[in-house]
Amino acid sequence: MRKALIRRGRRWLYVVHRWIGIATCLLFAMWFISGLVMMYVAFPRLTDSERLAALPVILWNKVQVSPDRAMAIAGMEHYPRDLRLSMMDETPVYRIAAWKGAAVTVSAIDGSVIDRITPDQALAIARHHPHAVQPQLRDTVTRDQWSVTARFDPLRPLYLISLGDADGTELYVSSRSGEIALDTTRRERVWNWLGSIPHWIYPTVLRKDGPLWRDVVLWISGVCLVVAVTGFWIGILRLRLTRRYASGAVSPYRGWMAWHHIAGLIGGIFVFTWMFSGWLSLNPGGAFSGRGVTREIAVGYGGHDRPDIVAGFQSQPSMPAVEVRFVWIGRRRLMLLDDSNGRRSLADPATGAPVTLSRDDIIAAARRAMPEAAVISARQLDEPDAYWYTLHQSRELPVLRIGFNDPAHTWLHVSPVTAEILDRSDDSRRSYRWLFNALHSLDFPLLLRIWPARDIVVWLLSAVGTIVSISGVVIGWRRLRRRKVRARQVSASRVRMSS
Repeated sequence: MRKALIRRGRRWLYVVHRWIGIATCLLFAMWFISGLVMMYVAFPRLTDSERLAALPVILWNKVQVSPDRAMAIAGMEHYPRDLRLSMMDETPVYRIAAWKGAAVTVSAIDGSVIDRITPDQALAIARHHPHAVQPQLRDTVTRDQWSVTARFDPLRPLYLISLGDADGTELYVSSRSGEIALDTTRRERVWNWLGSIPHWIYPTVLRKDGPLWRDVVLWISGVCLVVAVTGFWIGILRLRLTRRYASGAVSPYRGWMAWHHIAGLIGGIFVFTWMFSGWLSLNPGGAFSGRGVTREIAVGYGGHDRPDIVAGFQSQPSMPAVEVRFVWIGRRRLMLLDDSNGRRSLADPATGAPVTLSRDDIIAAARRAMPEAAVISARQLDEPDAYWYTLHQSRELPVLRIGFNDPAHTWLHVSPVTAEILDRSDDSRRSYRWLFNALHSLDFPLLLRIWPARDIVVWLLSAVGTIVSISGVVIGWRRLRRRKVRARQVSASRVRMSS
């Protein structure tokens, strides 16, 4: 009975791997090849440096409305998540984002709420971009391949503007607020059709429905995970290292089957961990905690929750700025200034005088951010480490890491220059770093330190994975073709017998 069950189990193991594998090997091949493209060309997004470079210097003599008045016009009952002052072409505007609800844009000249801009205004905004040569309005876009995700919903529809430069840069300018929402280049648009779009199964018709897209990808990757597990198991069962087959080979197969068997064994662990980590990237069942700083931490760190900061301006800051953020840090009101080159500094919003916060000031503010936990560590990172490094996104260095003794073992990464919280991390997010980033992108510290070690390892493993996938496609095609030929022969035989 036991042997019969084992034989039946093996038979179903082979059947499941064979027929699901035939249906999914093309997906595996696509994922390995597109993943290599994604190493060098990311999905288009607007970085802070790109956004700031496209803003003109603030004309302080035009600012007639105070931040307090702007918050009142926007209907803020608490201090907002974000309060910025920048130029919209020749008009200074406040951009105010509450913790809940839509963002509001308020003119700093007359206090009017800006909820619609014309195509001519959008073109004027685009002309300030450093790559602008001859901006032209191409279209008004509700949703397209590059603006498909829900984060653009508050800004839609978007004006699509071509800058006329050699890189084929295109800007998406919000018709509601006048913000530059996104930029793409010709290189990004072309290569992403071979990279992120197939890799993430990202066609607009599917991705526009976020929950549906997530379920589809979860199920597809889950089925492919079954293929990877069963294939590796079969490969081990059919491998003979000591009592070899009659030909002296370790594998019973020849040709494409042998390639599939041996390559699958060599890269089997990688294929499994890659599939498993890709499946985890969608956070099935909410297994991992959310990203970003919570409202409670932000309010505690600022020490202020009323919608006020300064009634008016006594003088403009000494540094020419393209954007100003009005923030509270440790119960102190501050302006965080950015220029077009990425330089940042702090100033007093009442006087414009420069301000410097000490390490002790930052740690004291951090204690208020999590009043029910104690600060147990505070150290400055001058170099990247396993949890703070630049690869998928830029990371500021040096950075101050402050650790707490709460149940989740929270870390806050804080800029020693501007004292703003750059990131929040806990046990769950740090586990995600190893289970996704390390297993899926091979972001291991040793490989990151020695360039181009990571690239070489990824290329080699992806080549093995591609061999496994392509050989599976060939094997599946041949099997299906043989079944079709046999079906025709059986049908012809039956016709002859009936005649």
